[in-house]
Amino acid sequence: MGDVVQQFFAVKAKIAVAEQEAGRDAGAVTLVAVSKTFDAADIDPVIEAGQRIFGENRVQEAQGKWPDLKDAFPDIELHLIGPLQSNKAKEAVALFDVIETVDREKIAAELAKEIARQGRAPRLYVQVNTGSEPQKAGIEPREAVAFVARCRDVHGLAIEGLMCIPPADENPGPHFALLEKLGHEAGVARLSMGMSGDYETAIAFGATSVRVGSAIFGSR
Repeated sequence: MGDVVQQFFAVKAKIAVAEQEAGRDAGAVTLVAVSKTFDAADIDPVIEAGQRIFGENRVQEAQGKWPDLKDAFPDIELHLIGPLQSNKAKEAVALFDVIETVDREKIAAELAKEIARQGRAPRLYVQVNTGSEPQKAGIEPREAVAFVARCRDVHGLAIEGLMCIPPADENPGPHFALLEKLGHEAGVARLSMGMSGDYETAIAFGATSVRVGSAIFGSR
């Protein structure tokens, strides 16, 4: 697993360079290491190397490996970065520290109910479908600012950021610029954008966190 640790440190170094080139403060950007489809044995070396923030796509998969890892490393922060079904809201609130994929009224209502019931409040991001792709989760850009306001005013949710996944076949820059603009209009402090192929570009456009999987763990 030496390669994984080397790749992890290489990504960290590239983030530092991208911060500097963008005129950002050192450490301004948080690395979310995307560990979906990898088991605990694959993740352990990266934890041992100092990484504490991880992203998972599916609630059920995360339930199978993270409770034991979080017991062993209580300072781990776990992000849900895949679509959330309303029937998984209970489990998501119990396990995740950050849920980045709030994207419709039903999910907002279910999360509000579970947060009140469990007394546990994950930090929340609204996912924006910046490319208006029909097959992709996320709220339409034109509805995003009003949806953030409804999450706060109607459901009592403290939305702290926006998240996007640009279309795979398009220049990501305009999508990152759009998310930054919407974030400013919505009054959120954090932007989760940029993955293995484009995280340096995302940092130039103001990302506060990047979600990097294959550049660290290799292809799945």
